Amino acid sequence: MRLIITLIVGVAFLGVLISSATYIPAVQDRLFSRAIDRALNADTERWFRNDGLAVIFCGTSSPIATPKRAQSCTAIIAGDNLYLFDAGTGGWEVLQSMGVPAGRLQAVFLTHFHSDHIGDLSEANLMSWIGGRQAPLSVYGPTGVDRVINGLNEAFALDNEYRTEHHGKAIAPPRTAGMSPIVFEGAAPQTVFERDGLKVTAFPVDHGPVKPSMGYRIDYEGRSVVISGDTSYSTDLIVAAEGADLLIHEAQANHMVKAMQETAAEAGNTTIAKILEDIQNYHTSPVEAAQAANDAGVDWLVLTHLTPPPDNPVAQRIFMRGVSKVRPRHVKLAEDGMVIILPKDGDVEFAKP
Repeated sequence: MRLIITLIVGVAFLGVLISSATYIPAVQDRLFSRAIDRALNADTERWFRNDGLAVIFCGTSSPIATPKRAQSCTAIIAGDNLYLFDAGTGGWEVLQSMGVPAGRLQAVFLTHFHSDHIGDLSEANLMSWIGGRQAPLSVYGPTGVDRVINGLNEAFALDNEYRTEHHGKAIAPPRTAGMSPIVFEGAAPQTVFERDGLKVTAFPVDHGPVKPSMGYRIDYEGRSVVISGDTSYSTDLIVAAEGADLLIHEAQANHMVKAMQETAAEAGNTTIAKILEDIQNYHTSPVEAAQAANDAGVDWLVLTHLTPPPDNPVAQRIFMRGVSKVRPRHVKLAEDGMVIILPKDGDVEFAKP
């Protein structure tokens, strides 16, 4: 017993010494130097050593604020290139924190123009520009994307000029600054991008009154990923997702949203109650998303754009009620930083950030 007490006291004393040492400037500087070294020498290429597709969830929430999730953002890596599907607020910061090299960004594909899908476009543009992007950033989207991108280009025109003047043309070259909108009609499925073995097909989904609103299918080296965008239960999506390896589908737990609506109404917050009532008719429930995945015959279903964001185990169980009865396996809730590897040959792998 005496030995145990001695060990406990010794460990506690050592902890106090270590804690006290962090107040010494030389120790602080050494710890800071190590942190810088780890950050600057991190293996930023690890996600690009895959012969198929890689998916990084850079934003898995809806407009409902949560400190654990950024707004809607999904990154796809194919070969040496990075592509972004939506760029909700905070999404680019998730990619930065994971060490994903910004200069690899080739294009952004927007599903629609709600604020929670475009809020970080300027960050993606800026960081990929100074990260070595070789041309203005291409932003694909249905009718209206030119208004969004031209407006953002004007909003940040002075910022571009300041950075070139401050850092020089070698770091911030004017010829590659800004974004270039690429508009397509959103009324029917169509191939909107085909390059370096990657094919991106856009298809309409039902998010009325938001029109057009799109989903995307990504095909590369025999692998396929489908991103639903925001939509109610959609037969067009089921057709587009047929046989895909991975369906990334939005999900809104209306049984939870309904409870939030009723509580807001009881509290006299009529604005929030009205918004919560309105959103219940243009999203897909987790059970409906599971049924869509089954009908499309996809291998894996991952739910994202989660409303309300289920940030603890209890909320997750409530969110997923009824899903296992429809789809008992190969279904997950997305988390910010989650990575999925789809090798050219082999099983789908969920990797650590």
